[in-house]
Amino acid sequence: MPAPDWLAPFTFGTLLTGVLILAARIGDVSIGTIRTLMVVNGRRRLAFVLSFFEVLIWVLAVSKVFGNLDQPFYAVMFALGAASGNYVGMTIESRVALGEQIVRVFTGRGREVAEALRKDGYRVMEMAGTGEGGPVALLFVDVERRNAMHVIRAARAIDPACHYILDDVRLTSAVRSRLFEPTGWRAVFKRK
Repeated sequence: MPAPDWLAPFTFGTLLTGVLILAARIGDVSIGTIRTLMVVNGRRRLAFVLSFFEVLIWVLAVSKVFGNLDQPFYAVMFALGAASGNYVGMTIESRVALGEQIVRVFTGRGREVAEALRKDGYRVMEMAGTGEGGPVALLFVDVERRNAMHVIRAARAIDPACHYILDDVRLTSAVRSRLFEPTGWRAVFKRK
């Protein structure tokens, strides 16, 4: 039985090319997401390398689409790859969790929370303040981004009513102990 007319443009080669365009777009948009983070964190060399590969992959993918404008399937795969690349890039970035954050904790049990965090190896600065319900402590904790949720969970375990704010850090004068230095493949991302 012959294939219907609407299936005629979908040969194995067309489908394979569409999948390759999809994969290329997922790759270049994912790289672009991570490159943007490197730019924000001031990691020039890594941003340079990522940008080179991002644009190279994009040029190859877009040239295939523009060279075959009679094949709308390629354009659909190009767009689907861009959308998927955003998702994949954000997922990778959240797992790698590069950079530093300041966790600000507002709590009525400042001394207890600060001591628990110090026992866990975090440097904590305490300030006294006044909230709606009276005296509160404001704790500043400078942490690697991947450790921010640990700080929040530890604070909430002691004071479930505490309020916290996370701020990204671009530059800090803090000297980290070897305990928090990245190793293995993560050490590559620490080079500036």
